[in-house]
Amino acid sequence: MAPSTSLRSVLAYAGNLVSQIPLQLTGGGVPNPLSSVFGPIDSTSDSGSATITPYDPFNGAPSCPVDGPISCNNQSVADSCCFIHPGGRLLLTQFWDEEVHVGGAEEDWTVHGLWPDLCDGSYDQYCGMAPHFNNITEILEHYGQGELIGYMNRYWVAKYGSNAHLWAHEYNKHATCINTLAPSCYGDNYSPGQEVVDYFAKAFGLFKMLDTYVILQQAGIEPDSEKVFELSKIQDALEEFSGGKVILNCGGRRHDILHEAWYVYFVKGSLQSGEFVPATDSFRGDHGNCARNVRYLPKKLRAH
Repeated sequence: MAPSTSLRSVLAYAGNLVSQIPLQLTGGGVPNPLSSVFGPIDSTSDSGSATITPYDPFNGAPSCPVDGPISCNNQSVADSCCFIHPGGRLLLTQFWDEEVHVGGAEEDWTVHGLWPDLCDGSYDQYCGMAPHFNNITEILEHYGQGELIGYMNRYWVAKYGSNAHLWAHEYNKHATCINTLAPSCYGDNYSPGQEVVDYFAKAFGLFKMLDTYVILQQAGIEPDSEKVFELSKIQDALEEFSGGKVILNCGGRRHDILHEAWYVYFVKGSLQSGEFVPATDSFRGDHGNCARNVRYLPKKLRAH
């Protein structure tokens, strides 16, 4: 069995986003969204800035050059284990549930998924680039990821059915379309399920670096039963924080109830250890369905 990965290392998966996200430990600006939940990520440097130890994927995962091409920005197909293709536009998707799914989740946005869109804005699904798995919980437990399962049970939750069913659905629909998760990219040290850990650890690490609730709160936008917010202000706050495009989707008959936020990235290198680069270009499907003015409603207690 491959060595287990600590939750601290899992969260450090998102360390490559430090250049885009202000991880200020003191003073003004948006605070590090991880600190309120997990405490300090690591020590600080002499200059006072946060330092994060890079995540070390399982032995045999692709080791890619630092100067490799960025997905969707290269005309020729590079090393298939160090260049995500054809689904080179990655979306970290979150949703604002109308119900409190667990105690203390009144301020939680939750993970919807990590989706590899094609470079033209369309997408594939249920591919065969990586194996399909249905026993996600058992795999994470096998690799010593009990802590990660606990946090996923809070932040990656199913509205209907079980969380385990949702995770298998998300993995088989989306992760199997990410070519760098192919067993061949892990070399001779490959053991089935390593790609499952790498996918969920990456998705969850990105999610915790993009705390939508905190970002909006710092911009003076909080859930309210009466207030109406300009969509442009919500979008500006999220895009300024993430450094790239954010697609917003809304529910309700008038599409005026804020429901989803999709953060859009390219990747330089593999999914496992690559650098996520905020996407700033225009592409098909880069706009959501929200009205110009939207409501951001407080959650309701789930009926039992």
